[in-house]
Amino acid sequence: MTAFRITATVTAIVALLALAGCQKAKPVLHVFNWADYLKPELVQRFERENNCSVVIDTFDSNESMYNKLKAGATGYDVIFPSSYFVDMMVKQKMLLPLDHAQLTNLVHLDPAYMRFATDPAMQYSVPYMMSSTGIAYRKDRVKDFTPSWRMFDRADLKGRTTLMNDYRETIGAALKFLGYSVNTTNTAELTKARAVVIRWKKLIAKFENEQYKNGIAAGEFLLVHGYNGDLLQVANENTNVVFELPAEGALVALDNMAILKTAQNVALAHKFINFIHDPKVAAENIEFVLFLCPNKDAYQYLSAATRTNPVIFPPAAVLDKCESQRDLGPATALYLKLWDEIKAAE
Repeated sequence: MTAFRITATVTAIVALLALAGCQKAKPVLHVFNWADYLKPELVQRFERENNCSVVIDTFDSNESMYNKLKAGATGYDVIFPSSYFVDMMVKQKMLLPLDHAQLTNLVHLDPAYMRFATDPAMQYSVPYMMSSTGIAYRKDRVKDFTPSWRMFDRADLKGRTTLMNDYRETIGAALKFLGYSVNTTNTAELTKARAVVIRWKKLIAKFENEQYKNGIAAGEFLLVHGYNGDLLQVANENTNVVFELPAEGALVALDNMAILKTAQNVALAHKFINFIHDPKVAAENIEFVLFLCPNKDAYQYLSAATRTNPVIFPPAAVLDKCESQRDLGPATALYLKLWDEIKAAE
């Protein structure tokens, strides 16, 4: 090869390397969310519109999400904690204050549901979905069903039921059954709730947060305690599965979007939150996850079946009996002690 050709080749390689170096890598948004809680096609659309990549990790409880972060997990930008965990994380200075100038779609939030928010001014979090926990059952196998937490006392269903593996949800169900607040710190009331859960424990198959969905669909479980949206998805595939909110009341939660103080892509995180609350995006997401995104301007884009579904849009009389969990501060130790005693009980 002649010197001229060698020089030309080297020059071409250098030029290509220089060009490659000028092309910036796509920014990456790291999201920590509940499983199956966001329509994948919407994520892909956000990636296209913002020339970025979105990486999603999932968790199955607020506690596992929080514990992972406290154990030193880093790199996440947007997280999806429930309201009472937002409260706690704000107190521990884990969340970044939000810039409302970058969140123009906040005007679409439905004030009717903000009573369940612990951060109604949205200083650190924006409501994502409202969920409730209740009871699903197999109507082809369970006779004389009544919408009550008392169903977990049914001896004829022994070994075919599940309760959530979540100390606030399950102790909260017992508290509602007894007519108490899910946020009580009264020792006598909590002691009674412990006795109820231990009684139920003797009849259930297990405490379970994920497999109850497949279990009730397959008929392994006949009655389960779980999230409304998860169980509506199952009911859409299997008409023998029915979800009900108990007459004594239930727990409702606003799951939120928040930005960690350690986030690397703050501007992109704001764009993501704003994108989720575009009314048409919110409506498409509601139809997919079957939870309620409290975006009042999204409702017009929902199908009639979704808009009139009393599980997604509970009637006021039902909603008035529901409560959301609050951060109990040092009193949380009372619930953890009770949960340890429940798990250890024979």
